[in-house]
Amino acid sequence: MAEVTALYRYPVKGLSAESLPALTLARASGLAFDREYALALGTTAFDPLNPEPLDKGYFLMLRSNEVLAALSTRFDPESGQLSVMRDGETVLTEDLTSAAGREAVERFFEAYVGPAAKGRPRLVRAADHKFTDGSVISPAFMRAVSLINLASVRALEERTGGAIHPLRFRANIYVDGLEPWAEMDWVGREVTVGALRLRGLARTPRCAAVDVNPETAQRDTNLPKALKRHFDHVDLGIYLEVLADGAVAVGDRLAVMPQIEEVS
Repeated sequence: MAEVTALYRYPVKGLSAESLPALTLARASGLAFDREYALALGTTAFDPLNPEPLDKGYFLMLRSNEVLAALSTRFDPESGQLSVMRDGETVLTEDLTSAAGREAVERFFEAYVGPAAKGRPRLVRAADHKFTDGSVISPAFMRAVSLINLASVRALEERTGGAIHPLRFRANIYVDGLEPWAEMDWVGREVTVGALRLRGLARTPRCAAVDVNPETAQRDTNLPKALKRHFDHVDLGIYLEVLADGAVAVGDRLAVMPQIEEVS
């Protein structure tokens, strides 16, 4: 029986995952405080009062800035406080609700990332907007959550001959107990996780971000190439649309509704 083994959110795009025992999701807004903030490059124009979805290349992110993986971050939604740790030591703690706090975060990442930040990055946020990779596709993709089937990760490990940390794939929901690649067939089908109702939107194509080891911050694989070579696609995981407000917890069981065949 397939069940949830881990749950994560990513308050700031490109920064570390936060492990949680449960997540509350809404049809209208997706997962709260997931990709709620982003660090826009110094050259990026983004208007919080009139937000337009932008490709992830306009922000600090792992595909281009693997040094971000050396940082561990924690965000408290109630206080608005972001803490940044490196090698187990807190190097920054600031209140994102204050202009001074946001400026301090921006200056920290300007110094930490260096020229790749293209000047002082800007910590951005906008009402009813998420900085998900799928935001440029549609509002439904902006609010979608991502799921990883751990059996698929193990299948890729077997072909590549090396251990692959599941957090390379930066998903919200991790499940085990399925057949490898079972999630590839969920597009358009309803999926329930505990009492939460979801629907498969699209398989998740993988880019060079997954080549960054979340434990070492080193780019040490070429997983998109390995996926293409061994499985003839570059997908691992699936995007899911939230169909109704609800919650999911570690240990919840997953079920996939039968495919409805069209009658000719």
